[in-house]
Amino acid sequence: MHDEREALPAPAAGERPPIYPLPENPAHEAGHTAADYTLSARTQERIADGVPANTRRAYARQWAAFTAWCAEHGRISLPATAHTLAEYTSQLCEAGQAPASIEQAIAAVRTMHRLAGHTGRPATESARLAVRAYKRRRAEAGGRGQREAPPITIDALRAMVSACDLDTPIGRRDRLLLVLGLALMGRRSELVGLQREDVREVADGLEVTIRTSKTDKDSAGETIAIPRGSHPLTDPVAAWRDWLHVLDQAGHTTGRLLRRINRHGTIGPSLGADAVNTIVRDLAVRAGVPSADSVTAHSLRAGGATVAYAAGVPVAVIAKHGRWAPASPVVLRYIRAVDRWRDNAMRNVGL
Repeated sequence: MHDEREALPAPAAGERPPIYPLPENPAHEAGHTAADYTLSARTQERIADGVPANTRRAYARQWAAFTAWCAEHGRISLPATAHTLAEYTSQLCEAGQAPASIEQAIAAVRTMHRLAGHTGRPATESARLAVRAYKRRRAEAGGRGQREAPPITIDALRAMVSACDLDTPIGRRDRLLLVLGLALMGRRSELVGLQREDVREVADGLEVTIRTSKTDKDSAGETIAIPRGSHPLTDPVAAWRDWLHVLDQAGHTTGRLLRRINRHGTIGPSLGADAVNTIVRDLAVRAGVPSADSVTAHSLRAGGATVAYAAGVPVAVIAKHGRWAPASPVVLRYIRAVDRWRDNAMRNVGL
């Protein structure tokens, strides 16, 4: 019998993934008709929106590249064989792509198959072995693994805030962006998504509501407490008050907290996530921060976790504050970076 699932169309570049989770053998379900396996466009849109937008875009891009390669080489992309995935993976290795990008491609292919009803296909063992060999050869040739954004320290943060012109709306906005980014251990999406009413001043500092985040799958929301600071440049309450004064003067009493500002000083409706990276890197360069060219918005998030652990904050508290999963390997990487110096075997041996 013809398998209806094999007739499902692959998405074009930029489109949402196909969302057609059909049962294994719908023809054998007594009394069911085609209507029982139909999803409206709005329902498909809601299901697709259940996947974070960044992940959806990345997977759509990877899937488009995979289907184009399959078409060029006379291979079937859905359902693909393990041989096809392994060969495609090998081609990505030959092209010198980053291992993380190749692993994302494999994950995208598997996800698209699962959403189209081909659970468990294609098998990935051969493809992953090819990636493992590729990583080893890169290491032997002097290459490095995934490049990580260097964490921003408190001294670096103060230097970057000092590089802001606090007599201008842009300077005040950038100051708040920097301070909240580190104090919240915030993701770019969380920072640009903040509404003005999501931040309120209380006796001990600020309470910031994160409405949704990467690990908050059901968008239940979480309120993060940010204590008052001890330094006038980096006090979160002072930074928030100064920026609120700018918004009030411009008549923005509701809506997005962080907004773009054009060269004429006009405040726009929102700030884009890509702009956050640019702002943070530019300020790091202007402040002369070490490895400034490698600094990204993630450096603020990494810096918050790093300085907290160095100050003796328990790992579980850091993970909860930064909205990481409790056993997140990312948090453990930041901790190991601190421990390699704090608990160093060669410390105090008399060298």
